[in-house]
Amino acid sequence: MLPRADRWDGSEGPRWNITIAPGAIRVGATDRARQERTLERQLERDQRFVDMVVAQVLAATPEGEDPVWPERPPSRREVTGWSRKSRANMVRTLCELDYGPLVGDGTRPLAMVTLTYPGDWETVAPNGKVSKGHLQAFRKRFERAWGEPLRAVWKLEFQRRGAPHYHLLMRPPQGQAATPGARARADRLVGAGLDFRRWLSEVWADIVGHPDPEERRRHRLAGTGVDWREGLKASDPRRVAVYFTKHGAFRAKEYQHIVPKSWTAPGQGPGRFWGYWHLEKAAEGAEVSPEDGIAAGRILRRWARAQGVTRELSVPRVDQRTGTVRYRTVRRPAVRLPANRGWVSVNDGAAFGATLARWLAATEPESAADRRARWALLHAPPGTSRG
Repeated sequence: MLPRADRWDGSEGPRWNITIAPGAIRVGATDRARQERTLERQLERDQRFVDMVVAQVLAATPEGEDPVWPERPPSRREVTGWSRKSRANMVRTLCELDYGPLVGDGTRPLAMVTLTYPGDWETVAPNGKVSKGHLQAFRKRFERAWGEPLRAVWKLEFQRRGAPHYHLLMRPPQGQAATPGARARADRLVGAGLDFRRWLSEVWADIVGHPDPEERRRHRLAGTGVDWREGLKASDPRRVAVYFTKHGAFRAKEYQHIVPKSWTAPGQGPGRFWGYWHLEKAAEGAEVSPEDGIAAGRILRRWARAQGVTRELSVPRVDQRTGTVRYRTVRRPAVRLPANRGWVSVNDGAAFGATLARWLAATEPESAADRRARWALLHAPPGTSRG
């Protein structure tokens, strides 16, 4: 339905495009010729670096011996919190996912599943890599026990005591978990034949595997949760993204994104704070003319401004008498699509995109000659005829 632009002929300059996803609309401009030149320069730099390393290693290797190639240096980056860029990427990605496979079965409602750690959590999760291993083990055990892929959106958070926990938006299975044969490994027998709630408690406690029997018993009783009410709120992609963003986004819960000290050392961090399993993106786009791209960007910017979305900012206030600088928290209108480029989250991307396409098709953009004539007319000196 979008008015398409002419095919790219290799010329310079930006090419405007509009992308429509289940919960997002994006307007942007890409210079393909510039991208190709940037890629070529990057490939040349990489090749020169590889040649330099190979030459140095071969020069330092005695004759008749095998060269010893350098290993990748360890990461020196310290992860202390969830960055703003990662939050924006999460919202955009969750708005672009196709949730049809997740919500297709109307007989099984969605639920928010929570996986927490015992009181002495540092013994079983000394760093982020170990904790992510627990999450991946849970995914594999689910798929073996219930015979279906685990389609879910997950997010990592931290409690006030520093312990990590995971939220998973998923569709809990019905019935009982599969019962393996008598020769199956011991871990596959855990939770066999139980309903999902009991299977979840038994399996997660076994995966974490605290060495203290009392800690493991308590963890088995209170280490998991299934919230059906939160699952009912996830009725469209935008609401899913907003829930995962607001969960801990306010100042009262910002501690949920602060990484504990034992995880902040280089190479010990949590890695990604969010992700999804067995879901695919469903975004389609088309190149449009610059006039249509700019017009669509303006429409989306005005629509976003009309939603009244605000951001919490810390602004300085200077006492004129003493010169003391204090910071005050205020809420300001959020700026969307600066320079008519960017994206917005919507509840129904298909319907919103269809309306936008019909508006662009019905509105004839002003040509460059008409714009120049109108500008000359408005800026003509006094006394000039305007007939």
